Amino acid sequence: MGASILSDLGTEILIPVCAVIGIAFSLLQWVLVSKVKLSPGRDPGSPRNNGAGGKNDCADYLIEEEEGLNDHNVVLKCAEIQSAISEGATSFLFTEYQYVGIFMVAFAILIFVFLGSVEGFSTKSQPCTYDQSKICKPALATAAFSTISFLLGAVTSVVSGFLGMKIATYANARTTLEARKGVGKAFITAFRSGAVMGFLLAANGLLVLYIAINLFKIYYGDDWGGLFEAITGYGLGGSSMALFGRVGGGIYTKAADVGADLVGKVERNIPEDDPRNPAVIADNVGDNVGDIAGMGSDLFGSYAESSCAALVVASISSFGINHEFTPMLYPLIISSVGIIVCLITTLFATDFFEIKAVKEIEPSLKRQLIISTVLMTIGIGVVSWVALPSSFTIFNFGNQKVVKNWQLFLCVAVGLWAGLIIGFVTEYYTSNAYSPVQDVADSCRTGAATNVIFGLALGYKSCIIPIFAIAVSIFVSFSFAAIFAAMYGIAVAALGMLSTIATGLAIDAYGPISDNAGGIAEMAGMSHRIRERTDALDAAGNTTAAIGKGFAIGSAALVSLALFGAFVSRAAISTVDVLTPKVFIGLLVGAMLPYWFSAMTMKSVGSAALKMVEEVRRQFNTIPGLMEGTAKPDYATCVKISTDASIKEMIPPGALVMLTPLVVGIFFGVETLSGVLAGSLVSGVQIAISASNTGGAWDNAKKYIEAGASEHAKTLGPKGSDPHKAAVIGDTIGDPLKDTSGPSLNILIKLMAVESLVFAPFFATHGGLLFKIF
Repeated sequence: MGASILSDLGTEILIPVCAVIGIAFSLLQWVLVSKVKLSPGRDPGSPRNNGAGGKNDCADYLIEEEEGLNDHNVVLKCAEIQSAISEGATSFLFTEYQYVGIFMVAFAILIFVFLGSVEGFSTKSQPCTYDQSKICKPALATAAFSTISFLLGAVTSVVSGFLGMKIATYANARTTLEARKGVGKAFITAFRSGAVMGFLLAANGLLVLYIAINLFKIYYGDDWGGLFEAITGYGLGGSSMALFGRVGGGIYTKAADVGADLVGKVERNIPEDDPRNPAVIADNVGDNVGDIAGMGSDLFGSYAESSCAALVVASISSFGINHEFTPMLYPLIISSVGIIVCLITTLFATDFFEIKAVKEIEPSLKRQLIISTVLMTIGIGVVSWVALPSSFTIFNFGNQKVVKNWQLFLCVAVGLWAGLIIGFVTEYYTSNAYSPVQDVADSCRTGAATNVIFGLALGYKSCIIPIFAIAVSIFVSFSFAAIFAAMYGIAVAALGMLSTIATGLAIDAYGPISDNAGGIAEMAGMSHRIRERTDALDAAGNTTAAIGKGFAIGSAALVSLALFGAFVSRAAISTVDVLTPKVFIGLLVGAMLPYWFSAMTMKSVGSAALKMVEEVRRQFNTIPGLMEGTAKPDYATCVKISTDASIKEMIPPGALVMLTPLVVGIFFGVETLSGVLAGSLVSGVQIAISASNTGGAWDNAKKYIEAGASEHAKTLGPKGSDPHKAAVIGDTIGDPLKDTSGPSLNILIKLMAVESLVFAPFFATHGGLLFKIF
């Protein structure tokens, strides 16, 4: 079969070094962002202080004076608003983490008890599941190490989300201040801040997983099957925390957003982010806890799960059986090279090309996706050549199939390029530069009803190409799988889609940071020219955020399928026959779950928004001088409404997702559970795509009318016109779709799959109680 070119020692050096480089690069970006000071005054060497500057310095100074750069009151106001947003976001996350911490401990105990009971808490070594001639570590050890890896994944996910939020709130006001010097300076500040989060999350996730594998190896020794079964807890921990982060953060941000928009824009006809609006601080806090912390935890969960799925399948194949360390860690090497590729790609946005005009912002962000994909394709080719033997065997539902290294390269590359296709299709359906969104905007002429109809139709139609792209990537990977690489091909295809996660997250985080920057500019009373620049940054961020959601949904589909395959193998299910009643009832119930989950999250946003609307109306009606700007609103009450509502409302949807696999597995068995997983995957992906794209289209249709950049848009405006009010209503309906229900469905389908994988031994041994009784 041959050996890999890259030695085991080389692998042991390469992975941690790449992770450390990623962390170092993120810290460098943070240092560069921190050079923008949030305090008034000029540098000691400035021409104002000593007159020693040259001609260019004087010219810069004149421009700064024109833009109000030296207005100390503006700087102080920006710092004050930034502090309020940061404090609100930190307070919410700490409150959320207290509840999540209780769940984390309780579920960790559940994992240990359930998995430990598989062999009656025996401490004796057992025959290996996949090779009865060999002796493996006891089930109690797998229970203990699965619990530890679950806690590791949960803590890493929480830390990733929290760090992302702190970085975003650190950078938002700095982006606002840089916008006075030009759109290029503001873009670089926002993008570098996003890069801090992207590289920290990618590098930390990789490093923690690599360290955990090496520490677990000390105990497991040659029992690599047991080792990587235990590692699956890492993905479960990451995704379970992401669920609460996404749902809780999504409810928070959309309750504030809906309340601010309905009363502020529609009823009171005041601009977005107007400081007179009592919900404006809560709205800006929500951008950070939902779109930043939630998205960070979500993509970390996808990365952890795809890595774990690939490692589990590889551990029972020739890599694991022959203890080939470098090929075994092929998924981690891909992620390591991805960090270096993303680092080079980032330099194209921050150093190699300068943004000089508003129209260059969106192309620059799209260039990031294309450059990273092209470079990563080359990187995957090199990794597949040096880290894999020329041929090897992969476990395929009870059989060992021979695979060539170039076939595995194709699987990864197909996943990578499928992600890019999904991203650009998402952009087409959600960007106001193209006809679908313009058609939605045009439908606002006849009111909100036609706007809603057109938006829903757009969302449904936008499913077509992404589903085909996912289907083709599955077919190509599984074509090799059916003949060659089985579920391992699907797992590495998912990893391929996530291999450029650092760039994807940087682009994603850029959006909310720019949105916050615009809000701060409005609240600080900065000039219309500054607000136009931040709005341009925000508009590009909206589109790229939709692209990021497309990536997340596509990768979730592939990750879930890979986890499903690993579950079927681990639960010793020979075939999943949909014609059997056990499986078919599971399919029906599984297909229903995303609708149930979406109903819960949508109603949660509606209930919280209702309270917010009532509070904002009360303040406008009872606080004298609020509309005139002579009195301050009570921001704290609105922040408290969002916090209390999101904490209370995130529990039922979270319980639905976490308890479903346990209830089905224990009472109905692994066959029915396999049907539930398949059903939720098939329907969840469709709903997630349509919900995210419908909401994104309504949002950008509203912005299209507000910007009035084309003759068509001018006929629909200005702000406050009837078409604009209809667009605001559509945007308000779309908010919970694109920022709460849609993104959370990614986690539903992944989390149920990885939870089933972790508990598979218990379900296989003790599950199906009802069928055993009857």
